Amino acid sequence: MRIAIFGAFGLLGKALLREWSGDAVTGFGSRHADIRDAKRVQKVVEETRPEWIVLAAAYTDVDGCEGNPDLAFGVNRDGAVNVAAAAKMFGSRLLFLSSDYVFDGRKTIPYETSDARNPQSVYGRTKAEAEVKLLELMPDCCIVRTSWLFGTGGKCFPDTILKLAASRPALDVVNDQRGCPTYAVDLARAIIQLCRKGASGIVHATNADDCTWFDFAQEILERAGLATIVRPVSSQQMARPAPRPAYSVLSPISLQQFGITMPSWRDALARYFDERRLTT
Repeated sequence: MRIAIFGAFGLLGKALLREWSGDAVTGFGSRHADIRDAKRVQKVVEETRPEWIVLAAAYTDVDGCEGNPDLAFGVNRDGAVNVAAAAKMFGSRLLFLSSDYVFDGRKTIPYETSDARNPQSVYGRTKAEAEVKLLELMPDCCIVRTSWLFGTGGKCFPDTILKLAASRPALDVVNDQRGCPTYAVDLARAIIQLCRKGASGIVHATNADDCTWFDFAQEILERAGLATIVRPVSSQQMARPAPRPAYSVLSPISLQQFGITMPSWRDALARYFDERRLTT
């Protein structure tokens, strides 16, 4: 197959480029094709004529989105519509990356794909509105919601924790937000399988099992062999510009329906450390 990846130089994009073999894959970063530029997007899609477009390009700084909503909606919603319009024009299938932030976090059991969107942040609203517009424009598109993405080659929670732990004896980490850490390599592998299976509709794809950010931080430091103390705190004590969902665990049922399962986040974290060692 011919594959085009928008956002090819982010955490997920890099993993997709590394993991995807056996198909003709072309990666575009914002320098090659800013998705806010509809004509440029149309041109690169026309030139490459991909059978699948994976749209991983996004403005993912959640607090940054809160302070700059015009940029957030311009990239995450309007940019996604530009890519979908080009995909429709040239007969490409589309897989769009979305987020657990489309939910309000008020549930206490995993979110299903059929649960109502009710985003609480600007970032969440940009993704929720993009989903709605894409499904209107391309009813057979595939929307993959994921959460708590981490991997090598970019900023992510484990990387931040390890850097802070190198200079501090103790760290405060929130213990009242629960979700599913997701390793970019495992998500990339799931996306490749979804494209090859011709998937459509909304799919939840995260590593198995859930935890709080505090649990995640403890596991990171333990695996790194660091003695830094982690102190559990509330979201209120660690106030941020953008509200975060208190509970955003995504149910794996929609992914399992395609015959795809993802390993536990602890297993993924061990492989992340192996990958770090190889790349540093």
